[in-house]
Amino acid sequence: MKKKHAGVEMVGLESPNPWVCTIPYSFTVRSHFLITLGLSFSIFIGITIVSFQKNRLHFLSFLLPAGVPLPLVPFLVLLELISYCFRALSSGKRLFANMMAGHSLVKILNGFAWTMLYPGPLFVVLVLTSLELGVVISQAYVFMISICIYLNDAINLH
Repeated sequence: MKKKHAGVEMVGLESPNPWVCTIPYSFTVRSHFLITLGLSFSIFIGITIVSFQKNRLHFLSFLLPAGVPLPLVPFLVLLELISYCFRALSSGKRLFANMMAGHSLVKILNGFAWTMLYPGPLFVVLVLTSLELGVVISQAYVFMISICIYLNDAINLH
């Protein structure tokens, strides 16, 4: 049995829903902030668990850069902990904002095409739906790359 790459397994988690949202007049789950935040926090918690399993307590060295003067240690540990936790928030927020902007743009352009090009906007709607598919693919790619970078940082400790 071949070992799979973590990114390939996560694409399976990411991919089914974005394809459904490209269908005209379908419900777009990714346009809700709590859904993207929940997805990013669950992956973030998984990355933290994997890192603790691999590195044990040495994972905590991730919170303190090398060569820090002793008086700055409490401040920098707190700052690095906040920075580490905000990775999940920024990942979910980025996915939400980009998906919402893409969906809004396509909905506005579809409405414009339907109103201005009546009676034959089917071609334009299909082109805009393919634009939506491009937005979905690019956002899934950016989300997976950022998660893989976070996973690499956590496993290899910088």
